[in-house]
Amino acid sequence: MTRLAGKRAAVIGAGSVGPGWGNGKAMAVRFAREGARVLCVDRNLEAAQETAGLIADEGGVAEVLAVDVTAPEAGDAVSGAMERAWGGVDVLAYNVGISQTGGVLETSDADWARVFDINLGAAMRITRAVLPGMRSQGTGAFVYVSSLAAVYSAPYSYVSYEVSKAGLVRFARSVAHENAPHGVRSNVILPGVIETPHVNAFVDSETNPEDLARRRAAMVPMGRQGSAWDVANAALYLASDEAGFVTGVELRVDGGLTA
Repeated sequence: MTRLAGKRAAVIGAGSVGPGWGNGKAMAVRFAREGARVLCVDRNLEAAQETAGLIADEGGVAEVLAVDVTAPEAGDAVSGAMERAWGGVDVLAYNVGISQTGGVLETSDADWARVFDINLGAAMRITRAVLPGMRSQGTGAFVYVSSLAAVYSAPYSYVSYEVSKAGLVRFARSVAHENAPHGVRSNVILPGVIETPHVNAFVDSETNPEDLARRRAAMVPMGRQGSAWDVANAALYLASDEAGFVTGVELRVDGGLTA
């Protein structure tokens, strides 16, 4: 369990919106199990503390930072916390995103701007803050969590989410291309139908959760929903030195949905 031994990792969105395992929470714990020191970053302090506590209970090392990623100072806050704790950043995983239902006619300017600011703008600002340190040390890995919605249309419309997540894919590739000469890698994960607390939080009171789970599983050729651990394992590979010659990759974790 040493695939990230000695690495300093920041997981943005390391908390969970409810009971169970979200992608960021699983990534933070998975990274720590493989030897990384992890900064658990989340808007919700208690959620970040819960994840850090799980890491500490297993003998790992974790710090906590509560910050709203839309704040202008968010990037400097992450970079500064990593510098103070461990002297820099080796891995940054960006796992923050919101969705807003509605097509072109239903989406207001305000909703469009809010979704883009969180899903894409904040990723840009935080990347910009930690990138100089990675360049100076000649190594680093970005792992962005986009969505299969970037390349695959859902049965319902949520245009701001789809387009912002597509933008994050292109952003990750731009970071990869620009920074390969500096030893800095950048890759993006596209999760498909994943069972997480984030999904369950949007289930209305009239929807039977078990029926919803069956319908979602039926969409996937493998016959099941993915788990946060499927996403975390993909992130672990991309963050590790095993992927040292892998950059600019869009890794679909979708059980064959787009095969």
